[in-house]
Amino acid sequence: MTDIDPIAENILQELTRDGRISNLELAERVGLSPSACLRRVQDLERRGVIKGYRARLDPNQTGRGFVVYAAIGLSEHTKEAQAGFERAMRAIPEVVECHNVAGAFEYLLRIETSDMAAYKALHTDRIGTVPHVRSITSYMVMGTARDDRS
Repeated sequence: MTDIDPIAENILQELTRDGRISNLELAERVGLSPSACLRRVQDLERRGVIKGYRARLDPNQTGRGFVVYAAIGLSEHTKEAQAGFERAMRAIPEVVECHNVAGAFEYLLRIETSDMAAYKALHTDRIGTVPHVRSITSYMVMGTARDDRS
């Protein structure tokens, strides 16, 4: 576990809101000199606390505005079956998150497609044909009240 003091926490909050903020603006917001702020950010990057910076895309503009969470049940619970499933999910670009979870099913996927027809094709032709997939339960996102990633 990495020690994160209150100043580092403020830096992380600001960078989470706007990863393109200038060092000068960031320093002002967190109450540090620009050189001290830059050293802090570089230290967080070096330690792996900050893993990178991303562009936030409008899913409707990129043809990925239809979001589905899919609960996947496997017919076998072996390491080999799980590894094969995870490999298959990495090869499907529409699967943007794949989580191995505890509970009534083995995996929870976040899937982004253009529309219901595209999701149905993905469900039937790609995910449904992966070995050991026993069940797929789909949850279509109707609206989003909060998403700190966007």
